[in-house]
Amino acid sequence: MDKISSPQGHYARLRQRFLLGGIDGFLDYEVVELLLKLADNRRDQKITAKLLLNTFKSLRGVLEASPEHLKKIKGIGDSNIFGLKLVQSVARRYLKEQIIGEDFIQSSENVLDYLRHNLRDRGREVFLVVLLNGRNQVLDIVELFEGTLTTSAVYPREVIKLILEKDAAAVIFVHNHPSGNPNPSKDDQTLTRKLKAACATIDVQLHDHLIIAGNDFTSMADKGMI
Repeated sequence: MDKISSPQGHYARLRQRFLLGGIDGFLDYEVVELLLKLADNRRDQKITAKLLLNTFKSLRGVLEASPEHLKKIKGIGDSNIFGLKLVQSVARRYLKEQIIGEDFIQSSENVLDYLRHNLRDRGREVFLVVLLNGRNQVLDIVELFEGTLTTSAVYPREVIKLILEKDAAAVIFVHNHPSGNPNPSKDDQTLTRKLKAACATIDVQLHDHLIIAGNDFTSMADKGMI
């Protein structure tokens, strides 16, 4: 096999295309190929990349797939999973760092982008706190609880402890609905009232409670529930 038509020549061309023009123009399977190749440079990854996309339907689906599901694909091992999960985690950190220190109102779309990217494909409910200072700048976004989020599963004392540690003046609570339904449940409403009362004891304002469901979201403040 000559150098031009060899697998190594193929990947060299993909790398050069990316360096010259970025990711635009790449097919999804070519992106996945490059990610697989980063962690395992020994094998041709084209067939494996196409299998992943056929199974998980999209680039997003591949990146959000759990390690357990990824391992079921022929040709996928721990090194491949490392490459895929590394880029997913880097993307999340990058999105988060874009909004730390920014005014929440002015950067609300960026905050929502981060929250959707972080939560939309989680298989379990996750509860986060967006912490704001007195000028409504984002101090931090912290994941506190995971599992079925009921009033007995989210502990107000842990929420208050975090708020005091970060010296926050206001907060926004966020959690996801893996079901895809963004409407607040009765448990969501009860939990919000309980947490709002806890925040009031330390003179911290609850601005909103957001529910992320896929790419949709609901603001409980907009619905008059705060």
